Amino acid sequence: MIAVLLDGLSWILLLGGAFFVLTGGVGLLRLPDVYSRMHASGITDTAGVGLYIAGLAIQGGFTLVTVKLLLILVFILFTSPTSTYALAHAAFTGGVKPIARDGSRAPLLDRRDGPSNR
Repeated sequence: MIAVLLDGLSWILLLGGAFFVLTGGVGLLRLPDVYSRMHASGITDTAGVGLYIAGLAIQGGFTLVTVKLLLILVFILFTSPTSTYALAHAAFTGGVKPIARDGSRAPLLDRRDGPSNR
């Protein structure tokens, strides 16, 4: 009885992870600029992978495989936001302007006029 419940819970988590990853893929195709796309992919991929790993950990039981999966999850939780930030920072310093709500390019502020350089 408990094995059936654990299988059902793990499948719910795996399907939830698949939903988040597919939603992130649609966001990559549909959103207008690089910043929106990074936001969609960074959040949905981290959530999707987290749910995948949780589902696989339930399937694996309390074994060495579960410990390895949790270590992979910790690695993903650190590297995914860090790589998204690095990519956004590179785009910003490279002069890529975000798209405003009306479809025009939003003006970038001159970073030399910021409060940290006064």
